[in-house]
Amino acid sequence: MQPSIFNPWAWRDPSALAGGYTQATPTVTPADDPGGGHDGPDAPGPGTPVDLVGYQVQASDGRIGSIDEASNEADAGYLVVDTGPWIFGQKVLLPAGTVAQVDHRERVVHIDRSRQEIKDAPPFEPDAVDPEYRDRVGRYYADRYLPPPGATPRVM
Repeated sequence: MQPSIFNPWAWRDPSALAGGYTQATPTVTPADDPGGGHDGPDAPGPGTPVDLVGYQVQASDGRIGSIDEASNEADAGYLVVDTGPWIFGQKVLLPAGTVAQVDHRERVVHIDRSRQEIKDAPPFEPDAVDPEYRDRVGRYYADRYLPPPGATPRVM
């Protein structure tokens, strides 16, 4: 099996962690909102770090819960999601690389996995810094990004 170059613990779009509602890069800032802007707590300005705790989490096929804890450390980012009644009040650990999009206006984080894939992930362990646990969770989520045999791996 060909190794994946996908890093499940790295944010695919680090600009999603900063304020502003459109894609931003270090050299391009989002355009001003013609409606006068959104100056409330749910609408920080470009470059303002955003705390994702409390945001809803949406899998590719439905809601899974809300963010209880978030880390945006370089190559160690993750979300701890409280699933509420969906999985009997359990929590799940989602590596940052599973985040497809962050909608700051709606306070929703979109994950590129189905509810079943998340439910089948290794059970949550409160000690998310344990290297063996992180490796097990990382391998589970990285396997989806393996290229088919003979294909050129894509860089994420």
